[in-house]
Amino acid sequence: MLETLFAPETRADPYPMYRQVRARGEVLALHDNFVVVSGHEEATSVLRDPAFGHTEPEVLPDPDENEPVDADGKVIRSFLGLNPPDHTRLRRLVSKAFTPRTIERLAPRIEALSRELVDAATEKGEADLMSEIAKPLPVIVISELLGVPLADRDRFAAWSNAMARALDPAFLLPEDVRLEAVRARREFVAYFRQLAGERRREPTEDLLSDLVAVSDSGDSLSEGELVITVMLLLIAGHETTTNLIGNGVLALLDHPEQLHALTTDRSLAAQTVEEVLRYDSPVQLTMRTALAPTAIGDLSVSKGTDAVILIGAANRDPRSHENPDRFDLKRPSGRHLAFGQGIHFCLGAPLARLEAKTLLLALTERAHSFHQTALPTWSPTVTLRGPASLPLCFK
Repeated sequence: MLETLFAPETRADPYPMYRQVRARGEVLALHDNFVVVSGHEEATSVLRDPAFGHTEPEVLPDPDENEPVDADGKVIRSFLGLNPPDHTRLRRLVSKAFTPRTIERLAPRIEALSRELVDAATEKGEADLMSEIAKPLPVIVISELLGVPLADRDRFAAWSNAMARALDPAFLLPEDVRLEAVRARREFVAYFRQLAGERRREPTEDLLSDLVAVSDSGDSLSEGELVITVMLLLIAGHETTTNLIGNGVLALLDHPEQLHALTTDRSLAAQTVEEVLRYDSPVQLTMRTALAPTAIGDLSVSKGTDAVILIGAANRDPRSHENPDRFDLKRPSGRHLAFGQGIHFCLGAPLARLEAKTLLLALTERAHSFHQTALPTWSPTVTLRGPASLPLCFK
């Protein structure tokens, strides 16, 4: 079942397979201590339920110097992989630096970058949306936000790509992908340890300096927590937004009447982003573990049960969305799970929304018309979904 669900041949369009899974049950027990959740109501319940969370970080008896561990030898995770109270403490600290005002200040720069990237593509007459527009925009934005030197941004993006591939569940990871992610993680840690040290000595006006300085009632981020938090912001601020843009443009091209609606009514831009997030979410699945005996819908689960939550399937559950396979910019928004739910709701959601909305507006305003010149290729991951390439012709 899992092999078929996550097979490479389903990546171009996993939604028929999701429908087959959901037809067997919105909560499907594949074997003892392993369930697949495809229903919207059930997925929302798991994401919000404090009885579900994450396993304890592993203990490394002899850690590499570039593998951050705490005083007990436990691997330091980002708050995304922690349970309260550790999650609560770290997220509160990071939220003090990653504020709505910080995002608002980025709007003029995001607009300027979007125009530059679209104009460069239209002047050439053809371009790969992903490599020339969708990837550069969030990489530049998150790099400038963190204060990464311009000369280092290619390395920054390469580390992000390698670590993003390792976000898939462990049972899906080829050994070479896992080892490449480990190498990228160690290089990333070494780099940002050095950069964070520079910011401690000479703070500048960037998010890294803010994270170095952040405190709350005498509490602050340790060096390891700081580096792992930056790693989270890198991957979340780059990979998911790239895929959101790619999925959005592809959905609009596949539905010309919706593209025309956006082109003629720019007020639909925010709704367009929300419908893309529902229709073809850049995050297709996440995992939780039962921390105590509990239930998902009518199914009782024991402590230690792993749940794969199919966000892409839940977002097209016909019980929660009328005509769920229809891409409709005027659909009432707000019920998708693309940014999660509960305590782990995506901290960077406002930035992703802003970047995607601004880019789609620039594309529909400055490129008078555009169409595909070839079918897209797809990212090899199943957790993150988006085109690897999307060749376009501009007129």
